[in-house]
Amino acid sequence: MEKNYNRKIILVTFMIGAFFAVLNETLLNIALTELMEVFNLEAPTVQWMATGFMLVMGVLMPISALLIQWFTTRQMFIGVMTVFLSGTVIAASALNFPMLLTGRMIQAVGTGLLIPVIMNALLLLYEPEVRGRIMGTFGLVIMFAPAIGPTLSGVIVDLLGWRWLFITVIPFALFSILFAYKYLEDVGEVTRPKADLLSIVLSTIGIGGIVYGFSSAGESEGGFSSANILIIIGIAFLSIVLFVIRQLKLEEPLLDVRVFTYKSYARGIIIFVVVIMAMFASEIVMPMYLQGPLGFSAKMAGLLLLPGALLNGLMSPVMGTLFDKFGPRKLIIPGTLVLVGVMLFFSNIGPAIPVWSFILAYILLMLSISAILMPSQTNALNELPKHLYPHGTAIANTLQPIGGALGVSIFVSIMSQGERSYLNQQSGELTKKVLHQAMTAGVHHAYWFALGLAILTFVIALFIRKAVAPDYEPENG
Repeated sequence: MEKNYNRKIILVTFMIGAFFAVLNETLLNIALTELMEVFNLEAPTVQWMATGFMLVMGVLMPISALLIQWFTTRQMFIGVMTVFLSGTVIAASALNFPMLLTGRMIQAVGTGLLIPVIMNALLLLYEPEVRGRIMGTFGLVIMFAPAIGPTLSGVIVDLLGWRWLFITVIPFALFSILFAYKYLEDVGEVTRPKADLLSIVLSTIGIGGIVYGFSSAGESEGGFSSANILIIIGIAFLSIVLFVIRQLKLEEPLLDVRVFTYKSYARGIIIFVVVIMAMFASEIVMPMYLQGPLGFSAKMAGLLLLPGALLNGLMSPVMGTLFDKFGPRKLIIPGTLVLVGVMLFFSNIGPAIPVWSFILAYILLMLSISAILMPSQTNALNELPKHLYPHGTAIANTLQPIGGALGVSIFVSIMSQGERSYLNQQSGELTKKVLHQAMTAGVHHAYWFALGLAILTFVIALFIRKAVAPDYEPENG
């Protein structure tokens, strides 16, 4: 007899926990400058607060598929939220930077495992016909929390100081644990597959190396010309290849890469990763351009980008509902077409651009992302049979930090090369105007590359079809 779940209370439980865990990803970004002063740090050192967080999340994602099959939903959710809470407490009471960084990394463990747990449970709870709306509602949390993070962080840091970025999260994380203890039900079955230690080692080296290598390339002056970075990335890719080969030979793989034999899954995930690259990169490059050639302050740059970021989150449930009603094609194809247009606009941007046109272009960018991101991921997961849900969600969530690291490093590297190339052609004095022209040339180079990626997503989108797994049986009747 099938169990009737209180799906609404389960969804509310997930959203409370996810909101504060995901909010925490961007909450600290604006406080990095203050932390440099407080702990007397250089920029590359303090950047580990952000890079390390993404690195830990990326490494843990593949293991999430195994853990989801080993522990119940309640055990996983309460466990990872408790880990997140303990990291928050350590960071809030940090006496030095190593202690603060330790707390931050422990937070990343909780955040990294939380999202796959939630997405797997939602796939089991809801029928494909309504998953768009549900994933869109959950996407509101995923998109909205990072969008308000920098603004909220600025207010808290100005009024109360950096410690309160952690202190204010503690009661909400505690409430989430208590709420889950009282109301959360177990979803799905515990199968306890064998854990392959070599697979865990290979995935850790591979994914950790890719995120670290590409993040370091984007942050360092040498970029991809650095021998150390090339060695790290080379070892990482070799580890990924060996990992994939091993998964295909195992009866119970850590991460079943056979999900890519499902065409809708493969196409959807490729689009998902490319759009993640464009989004992460634009969130780095655009503030730099606003504060450089366009001459805005950091606070004003954040405010100019805020409407697009907020709209991106608010439109997620709307796009989810439209996905259920019209299917993926009527959202993803127009979304990728708008993305092509925005990338073309940014590839011709200049210091004389009216600020209203920049805001409008960024809003259109975020709208196109909301029309593509959640529908492509949901449609991809819809094609998988139930036993592959943990693997499909784990791979999608693993590729998110990888896509982010690739996007930022590649865009920044191309932009830097474009700047250097422009400056090398100048024979006169390097005035502020010349430097701004150089940065404009670099941004043009970066967005020509982005335009190529956007055209690729449009072509792939033309082959997208509505997907439903052949063996799907609603768990709730």
